[in-house]
Amino acid sequence: MLGGQQPVLVLQEGTEREQGKGARSNNIMAARAVGDAVRTTLGPKGMDKMLVDSMGDVVITNDGVTILNEIDLDHPAANMVVEIAETQDQEAGDGTTTSVVLAGELLKRAEDLVEDVHPTLICAGYRKAATRALDILEEYAIDVDIDDEDTLRSIAQTAMTGKNAEASSDLLGDLTVRAVRAVADETDDGHLVDTDNVQFIAQEGGSVDDTELIEGILVNKDRVHTGMPTEVTDANVALIDEAIEVQDTEVDASIQVTDPDQLQSFLDQEEEMIEELVDAIDDAGADVVFCQKGIDDLAQHFLAKRGIYAVRRAKSSDMEKLERVTGASTISSIKDIAADDLGQVGSVEERTIGDDTFTAVEGSDGARSVSILLRGGTEHVIDEIERSIQDAVRVTSVAVEDGKIVPGGGAPETELALRLRDYANKVGGREQLAVEAFAEALEIVPRTLAENAGLDAIQALVDLRAAHESGDKAYGFDVFEGEVANSQEANVLEPLRVKTQALQSATEVADMILRIDDVIAASGFSDDGGDGPDLPDL
Repeated sequence: MLGGQQPVLVLQEGTEREQGKGARSNNIMAARAVGDAVRTTLGPKGMDKMLVDSMGDVVITNDGVTILNEIDLDHPAANMVVEIAETQDQEAGDGTTTSVVLAGELLKRAEDLVEDVHPTLICAGYRKAATRALDILEEYAIDVDIDDEDTLRSIAQTAMTGKNAEASSDLLGDLTVRAVRAVADETDDGHLVDTDNVQFIAQEGGSVDDTELIEGILVNKDRVHTGMPTEVTDANVALIDEAIEVQDTEVDASIQVTDPDQLQSFLDQEEEMIEELVDAIDDAGADVVFCQKGIDDLAQHFLAKRGIYAVRRAKSSDMEKLERVTGASTISSIKDIAADDLGQVGSVEERTIGDDTFTAVEGSDGARSVSILLRGGTEHVIDEIERSIQDAVRVTSVAVEDGKIVPGGGAPETELALRLRDYANKVGGREQLAVEAFAEALEIVPRTLAENAGLDAIQALVDLRAAHESGDKAYGFDVFEGEVANSQEANVLEPLRVKTQALQSATEVADMILRIDDVIAASGFSDDGGDGPDLPDL
């Protein structure tokens, strides 16, 4: 400002601005706090978190993305870290805690460097390290095939380790593999698994060991008429997207009845129309009907007389699964129904599970949609079991799709750290320091596994480094025995995508946060009765 001139106000009154080192330090602190919040949940010996919302609802879990979604975070940098957990969950199904913890450690190492190395050079070094790490992981990965059920079962059980499902991991791992193999579609490049075709039904009662796989689906509907059979074997199934009732006219019309005979004639004709619809279904050979719309009371009666099991108002998602299970085609005109439109299954049965009534459709040859019926003593147990087996299904499907896995137990991170230290010498310049920092940050995974097991983390790292330097690339840390062991032989296995996605996401968010040197917050974004927290606070 020149002498005598008034200051130029660019920002609105009340806007907060923080620049330079303070802004960067504040963002790093917020991101690291998110990583620290979930770090104790990592690994087989990780602890659980109890989350209580404003309504008093309780969630008990050690699933990283669930924890981060349940807690309220107002700091923008903290929310950026939460986003990578959500991305990790969507892309890989597991590794959410790893990605968040790794992002926090990358920022911590960068904060130690930023006094001597410019943030853009650190980001460049991190990107080089991440690119090299992805190449190393590709070389390091082990091939797996959809027919290798034992390996797939180990992948599913590894995903459940450290969770409530671990006690029943043998049963749940077997159910997971069977479910994934059932819904996998063969493609020119391998297999594609749509996990939406695995249905999860949670019902309180019994124990986790009562959980079962239904090679078909459970439709949360009962038969529409008590006169219908409760079970149909070797069923011919019709899927109908049209109401089984008299259709309304396209235009408004009124009918004047002058004597009772006319009324009776009208009712008789209406009844005849409905019976014609039912006859068309019966003539096609259907003995089970799933209707996406309504079924008239009179139609229910006629269907029951013909021994046809019928369900009305089925959800569109259920109809899609029924198509995969039965092989039937959904028809939109009952008059045009033909035997070729029908599907076949071994049985359709009305089944009561807990307090709910379902229609179980199962027994189809090559059913391409399946259901997992989860049982447990309490709602909290079932919720956690469901989260665990959903993760297991997704990581197993990822392994099937990619055909690549890696040993777990911190083995990949230790091998990457060793190889990246050698690579750093070839990078040179100040970026070399960033690559070395990246390598150091990767060791947060085995170190945390040891810490959460109550063991000596430093000794664990020393032993792991020694094993990998001697060529034992598959050696990770066995938290149960407190020593290094061959993770591959111990069947501790994870999909390659879990590691690659975690590396990419953590690097990207660290890069983004490190590049911020100016935070401008609109007025009202403060603790003083505003809509959000003051920026320096998490």
